[in-house]
Amino acid sequence: MTDSDGRPDPGSAASELKYADRVYRSVPGVISGVLLLAVAGWLIIDAVLTGSGRTPWIALACAPVFGLPVIAYTLRPTVRANDVRLLVRNPFRTVDAPWASVEGLRAGYSVELFAGGKKYQVWAVPVSLRARKKATRSATRAAAADDPKASRGADLVNPMRSVRAGQPDPTKAWSDQVVVTLLEIAERNAGNPAAAGPVVVRWCWWLIAPTAVGLIALITLIVATN
Repeated sequence: MTDSDGRPDPGSAASELKYADRVYRSVPGVISGVLLLAVAGWLIIDAVLTGSGRTPWIALACAPVFGLPVIAYTLRPTVRANDVRLLVRNPFRTVDAPWASVEGLRAGYSVELFAGGKKYQVWAVPVSLRARKKATRSATRAAAADDPKASRGADLVNPMRSVRAGQPDPTKAWSDQVVVTLLEIAERNAGNPAAAGPVVVRWCWWLIAPTAVGLIALITLIVATN
């Protein structure tokens, strides 16, 4: 939980981990997805209303082929963490990993989850090299100003080093802060009996099936027009 100014409330840390999920998603991804869907929707509706021949049907077939992948890659990815499990919702599948099965998290060129002997990409937490460069400059300035935070500059080399969960750190990129926070939660709950169990992977068929059907219909319409 946080105060109104966005800072963590120290007195509610335990209750937050017990009752509330931490939710992470890419805000720029969500914004770009909404804009793409708005533009695509306008073009498809215009083609359906003003098109002739097979054009309206082709436009309708394009709707799931374009719209559902946009939803999958921009609006759907989410990471939820509580004191029992880590839930990673990727474009076309969901990974439900109890903390006892989580072997590690790594933020390289992308964020990766190691659980149940397998590796999974974490789409909801994109790695920004630009943000890392900005964090490096912030750490350099802090060191030059003899700021107490400068002692944490080494975390840039090793983003797994522990910092206070939920505490914003200008010397770390957002993706690295998320990884550190999740690792702290994993360490804290590794011995929790309720956090035991296997990794469960579920495919998102409500996105996969309509996209495949729309693609088949689109190809059929295009071939029929030739």
